[in-house]
Amino acid sequence: MSSTAQEALARLREGNQRFVASIQSGQPLLGPTKPIELGQPQNPVAIILGCSDARVPAELVFDQGLGDLFVIRVAGNVVAPSQVGSVEFAASRFGTPLVVVLGHSGCGAIIATIEALQNPTGSASSRNLHSIVNRVKPSVEGLLATELRHDMGQLVHHAVRANVRASVNQLRHGSELLEQLIQQGSLAVVGAEYSLETGTVEFLDDLGA
Repeated sequence: MSSTAQEALARLREGNQRFVASIQSGQPLLGPTKPIELGQPQNPVAIILGCSDARVPAELVFDQGLGDLFVIRVAGNVVAPSQVGSVEFAASRFGTPLVVVLGHSGCGAIIATIEALQNPTGSASSRNLHSIVNRVKPSVEGLLATELRHDMGQLVHHAVRANVRASVNQLRHGSELLEQLIQQGSLAVVGAEYSLETGTVEFLDDLGA
């Protein structure tokens, strides 16, 4: 994998470590050390496809400043054509070397999907909300056939990760442009999970593997 993607991943890891340390010490982060220059061209080090959950702002979680991250947020961090197009835009226009699909613990979209599968005749949602549930479903259905169905906490935990991996797979193989960049070694797509309880981001892929 290209060193630039590894460097970008290292930068995000270090930023998250600063974020977690600030939480544990009770001292708020003071923001990026470099001066903020409004109106400057963006040069994002990473593309973050994350959930819309208000508790998971990528710039804070990774302690990055203006112009450092190209952030795409959608409930359940699902992959639809508009998200793929946004990733393609940043990867091709800015040469951004890393895409991180960022899920998080206790994801509401995951829980809503589990509830919809367990109770198909339950309260109806709008067509648009249903479209998100339908994109998450393939990651959850198989888990409901295992013993995990008896433990909601573990079911949600594994479903969050399965959904992240499904989105990673879609980005890696659902776009000719992204697949070409990956084959050329100029782009990496990895999955990660943010813990609402600790502030820690755990990456699910190893670029050195």
